[in-house]
Amino acid sequence: MRLVLAFMWLLHWLPLPILGRFGEAVGALLFVLLRSRRRIALINLGLCMPHLSEDERTQLARRHFQAYARSILERGVLWWGSRERLSRLIEIESEMPLTVLTDGPTIMLCPHFVCLDVAGVSIVLKLKIPSCSMYTRQQNKVFDEALYKGRSRFLPVKLFSRADGIKPVIRAMREGLPFFMLPDMDFGRKDADFVPFFGIPAATLTAPARLAGATGAKVVVVVATYKPNYRGWIVRFYKPWDDYPGKDVTAATRRMNEVIEQRVMEAPAEYFWAHKRFKTRPEGEAGFYGKKPRSE
Repeated sequence: MRLVLAFMWLLHWLPLPILGRFGEAVGALLFVLLRSRRRIALINLGLCMPHLSEDERTQLARRHFQAYARSILERGVLWWGSRERLSRLIEIESEMPLTVLTDGPTIMLCPHFVCLDVAGVSIVLKLKIPSCSMYTRQQNKVFDEALYKGRSRFLPVKLFSRADGIKPVIRAMREGLPFFMLPDMDFGRKDADFVPFFGIPAATLTAPARLAGATGAKVVVVVATYKPNYRGWIVRFYKPWDDYPGKDVTAATRRMNEVIEQRVMEAPAEYFWAHKRFKTRPEGEAGFYGKKPRSE
């Protein structure tokens, strides 16, 4: 892993157009080599975008692998690039005054787009707003340390392990720290409801709705995507949701998935399709990711 990090450090000196194209070339190769992940992405796209032809879904999956590989290599720019370089490369768009983020408790919902780390950097670098978040500790301690330092290099960021539970997050929010939350992965049935995601029942965390209800926090969606022509990234902050979460947690969770669907359709290749989003199924329902039949 030290060699991988050293390679990323060397690559971060490259101009972004060269680094981006190199990342896409790596992604195209990984699309061929990583058969199991390719299959997961194609299954997800088949479920979520049945209106596309098989060839269109294959091309979309390939572009996703390219976007994801590019984001991994460009992470070196986020971790080691100068403040001045990152300020030039990151552009922020907002449907609201950004002072809203520090005006009372705030949950920043960041769906799993490949550039999600850019959103976190933009908050501390350009907005100069400290924040808190949860993260999953990496098995490799060297990479875990690099990840932690990379996400907190410009301002202190409180990162809580999922094992810590929600209480430290609530305390941090009451201290004035916006909570950066990734709401759209399948963590099983615990603290989740089955609500539609592109029409497919998906085990979806109810924590955003419950946390907003418990703290009175406003909910702001933030999405980072690539600029055209390898010119950097754009981070969009959407206006806070009205009347959220309301009295029905399940309805609020369904509403969240609907909003994420809208954001996905704005940059479909950059959403994280290689995750088993539909792994947990309602009782008695067959899974989607079983072993591929030999006849296929």
